[in-house]
Amino acid sequence: MEVESVSSEAGHFGEPASPEALERVAVRLRERNIEAMIVSDAPQARDEVLRRLPAGAEVHAGKSKTLQDIGVTLVLAEGGTYTYLRNMYLKMDRSTQMREIRKLISAPDFMLGSVNALTQDGILVMASATAIQLGPYAAGGGKVILVVGSQKIVPNLDAALTRIREYVLPWEDAQVRPVVPTGSFVGKILMIEREWIAGRIEVILVRQAVGM
Repeated sequence: MEVESVSSEAGHFGEPASPEALERVAVRLRERNIEAMIVSDAPQARDEVLRRLPAGAEVHAGKSKTLQDIGVTLVLAEGGTYTYLRNMYLKMDRSTQMREIRKLISAPDFMLGSVNALTQDGILVMASATAIQLGPYAAGGGKVILVVGSQKIVPNLDAALTRIREYVLPWEDAQVRPVVPTGSFVGKILMIEREWIAGRIEVILVRQAVGM
């Protein structure tokens, strides 16, 4: 799939939201049975994520620029403190152990990640080419912790999809294309409007622009 160039209208998708907008979104998330808290910056977001992970916890994470930006990916990859599933399955043979890999990462005790967009009324929107992380976000993960930079807040679902296609996808494609010549694409999109289980999903909103 050829990626369209980023339109001039997409420029604002990288700008942090106002403190007032952030507070309103936090309220809307709570109304949807999704926990929400607001932190000031990347180090605070990292500390809040790690504070929620018990020592030795089974943790999986999507390949997230947000988690990289706040320093969580490095902590997990270094190993020792948590059972980081990515470290485990990357050592497994995909030609003979794909069934085991699929089961291993489908239902982690803790699932970490982010979203591509968050509407002003509290709908979480995420897209993926492979959709590997979407299952645990939707239902498989025991506890889901999502870190969301305030620049990802958009007015509505139409704006969320525009942000994905015109702002996030070109960036993602540029990262993938040197490794996978076909590039990236929007394969599947997940929208979380409300959570069934109280406390299962928590969103850490960051006043700074973190991630993509």
